[in-house]
Amino acid sequence: MRQPTPALAWLEPGQAFPPVETAWGPQDPAPGLLAAGGVLDVATLVSAYSQGIFPWYSAGQPILWWSTDPRMVLRTDAFRLHRSLRKSIQSLLRAGRLEVRFDHDFEQVIHTCSHMPRAGQSGTWILPAMVHAYIRLHQAGVAHSVETWIDGELVGGLYAINLGAMVFGESMFSRQSNASKMALAALAAFCRAQQIPLIDCQQDTPHLASLGGQLMPRQTFLQHVQKTTQLATPNWKFEPIYWQNLLGEHSPPA
Repeated sequence: MRQPTPALAWLEPGQAFPPVETAWGPQDPAPGLLAAGGVLDVATLVSAYSQGIFPWYSAGQPILWWSTDPRMVLRTDAFRLHRSLRKSIQSLLRAGRLEVRFDHDFEQVIHTCSHMPRAGQSGTWILPAMVHAYIRLHQAGVAHSVETWIDGELVGGLYAINLGAMVFGESMFSRQSNASKMALAALAAFCRAQQIPLIDCQQDTPHLASLGGQLMPRQTFLQHVQKTTQLATPNWKFEPIYWQNLLGEHSPPA
């Protein structure tokens, strides 16, 4: 006999999150759902990410908090740079057309991510309240943008959360073919240079799997988060030399 769905915890502002082990399981309607309610202020979001919890909800819903099991992650040393993408990056770098910028225009990146149409989705989870919350995180030095600029134009990018030596990827956009993949490649190169071994990807998707993403048991993921969030936070600046580790020793500078 199927067990009844457990009651979902409701959070008041400032209230601590329940243990992640109480998140709904694979037999429940929304596996990984942990709690609802609360607020999207800086302190709550930092507390959430440091415990492997993230917000994700749609218009008309309360704030929903998740801790999925297993967790989709990208080991930075396993990032899969496909041959065609490698050639595109190298060609653009040789021509002096490609530049990677960190935190140059975080607000444009997150606003573009929130409005970018996506296959199979009729709306967005990056609602105005989420946009404002992550802009506040950016102002607090916790959220960062990785931006692909080609011929002086912002054509793709992503934003992510950074706590210590842990990076939590959030959303990407492309206005040009492969532009978001170039941003992710740059993030992987930066993380390798800064000895950041793992990027959290939250959700299992074929796109992330094609780039080297893999599933990790939640308990293993949480142990990694607990350890790495206590380490020093890197300086969020992309140096062209970071490409060399990803593209090869003789890659051209940006």
